[in-house]
Amino acid sequence: QVQLVESGGGLVQAGGSLRLSCAASGRTFSSYDMGWFRQASGKEREFVVAIRWSSGITIYADSVKGRFTISRDYAKNTAYLQMNSLKPEDTAVYYCAARLIMSTATMTRPDGYYYWGQGTQVTVSS
Repeated sequence: QVQLVESGGGLVQAGGSLRLSCAASGRTFSSYDMGWFRQASGKEREFVVAIRWSSGITIYADSVKGRFTISRDYAKNTAYLQMNSLKPEDTAVYYCAARLIMSTATMTRPDGYYYWGQGTQVTVSS
């Protein structure tokens, strides 16, 4: 059973930074993709960024390119999302998710991810 636990959310002023962590357990993640999604109040869940654990291939949503960076630590089985230059529109609950490797063309789709964390709130004040 895969378990994902996010941490690192909080309240920050516009222009500030936060780093989210997603600690994974229950599997060796070399055969997995991991993604970050977010859901603002009243809106649908949207893709933020994803990484292929084995190769490090990454895909970013246009809205976060150049501001957000995903990374992973093999030894700790943990993925990180470094968020810089935060904007009020980044306010949302952020979720990490995992799936067995499939086509990179589907890495941005939340319905392809089987395992989800509980989410962590990120609030950016203007």
